[in-house]
Amino acid sequence: MLTKKQLDLLEFIHKRMQRDGVPPSFDEMKEALDLRSKSGIHRLITALEERGFIRRLAHRARAIEIVRLPETLGGEARTFTPKVIEGGAPDPADRPSAAQAVAVDALELPVMGRIAAGVPIEAINHVSHHVAVPGAMISGRGEHYALEVRGDSMIDAGINDGDVVVIREQSTADNGDIVVALVQDQEATLKRFFRRGDQIELVAANPAYETRVLPSHMVKVQGRLVGLIRTY
Repeated sequence: MLTKKQLDLLEFIHKRMQRDGVPPSFDEMKEALDLRSKSGIHRLITALEERGFIRRLAHRARAIEIVRLPETLGGEARTFTPKVIEGGAPDPADRPSAAQAVAVDALELPVMGRIAAGVPIEAINHVSHHVAVPGAMISGRGEHYALEVRGDSMIDAGINDGDVVVIREQSTADNGDIVVALVQDQEATLKRFFRRGDQIELVAANPAYETRVLPSHMVKVQGRLVGLIRTY
């Protein structure tokens, strides 16, 4: 039996992971549940983990995986744990169980080079290689592509240096979306997007980085984050 706050937090994490492909930061959880401090979030996270609803991934900032959902939220969660497997056909004995809910169908997406999550990187305009992505990660219609992350400015959003992010190509974004933003047609960066009148704020998920405020004509949205692939 979950308390109302525990259930509210689990629902918030689930919805954000469905929308963005990554869990929310503790600050976002605190704000969503209208708590005064992050210590309350830590207690709720611990309670959910002890009850087997979530799992925290070791040595990864803000990395949370939903293991299952209560019936009030639609039953068991469908989670995907990225894993690259090389070689021939898999042995039936190695086939994942239904509880792991690993997606079998995969699509190949072009990896369009590297994207800055920190210091500037030149604009991306070439395909470096391809990566297999689970079909369930391809959200909605439109073209998709992948980018390799360089930098730690989005670490509190669960996006680490070396991760591969899956991007749906689009030229518009809602406030709070994590987007690929092209600045002055020269620099591509991965940040949270906010429109404030005729200006755009590109907000990092790391307090070490300042928010960038730019005139709207200097920023072009190249796509929105829909998934993330991490190898260990």
